[in-house]
Amino acid sequence: MTGWLCIAGLGPGDEHLITPEVSAALAAATDVVGYIPYVARIAPRDGLTLHPSDNRVELDRARAALTMAAEGHKVVVVSSGDPGVFAMAAAVFEALERQPAWQALDIRVLPGITAMLAAAAKAGAPLGHDFCAINLSDNLKPAALIEARVRAAAGADFAMAFYNPRSASRSETFGRILEVLRQQCGPERLVIFARAVSTPEEAIHTVALRDATPEMADMRTVVIVGNAATRRVGRFVYTPRSALPAAPP
Repeated sequence: MTGWLCIAGLGPGDEHLITPEVSAALAAATDVVGYIPYVARIAPRDGLTLHPSDNRVELDRARAALTMAAEGHKVVVVSSGDPGVFAMAAAVFEALERQPAWQALDIRVLPGITAMLAAAAKAGAPLGHDFCAINLSDNLKPAALIEARVRAAAGADFAMAFYNPRSASRSETFGRILEVLRQQCGPERLVIFARAVSTPEEAIHTVALRDATPEMADMRTVVIVGNAATRRVGRFVYTPRSALPAAPP
């Protein structure tokens, strides 16, 4: 097989946050495959074919990319952020598992800066101690499992980063999650709403959990909830590296 397949992360939005490794793969590619708005970020050029597709066809997209690579194409599957974080890398390997003949292909996963880390950097260091990431979309798992995982993470005093918090079709879900967090964490816990990080529409707001409302988030927002030690320092928010109580000032 002379083709190859790269699964690449385009970062959170700013072109300067695309890694040189990903840029080199895109420059060498004959085909770019991905969700419509992510493919739209790739500049057309001679010798490159763009294959945009809808958001709900990840496995079809993965199979198409693997087929082209098996036929000798140089294919880049693009995701925003990092392709291994709620993105296309898992879909490609799921398709690969179902078709053993493709497993001899030259396949590489190229990391990117995910929205969670870009948001944390803009806010300060809210993920400075143990943390977890939870996708609040119920497309691929039941809402009861999402709530159970949020309760478990909050009960273990993790800082938490939430992806896909609120869409038009499930506007009530995030409100329920906020209620769970208030029950588990108390009203003073700091919450960061980071929308469209690294783009011209970027907006970052930090509030106490008691003041957090569902309307503060949409599908372009990453929500970061601190742990019990997370606190403000000037205009920043950070979580200390130690799990011990803070020393008095």
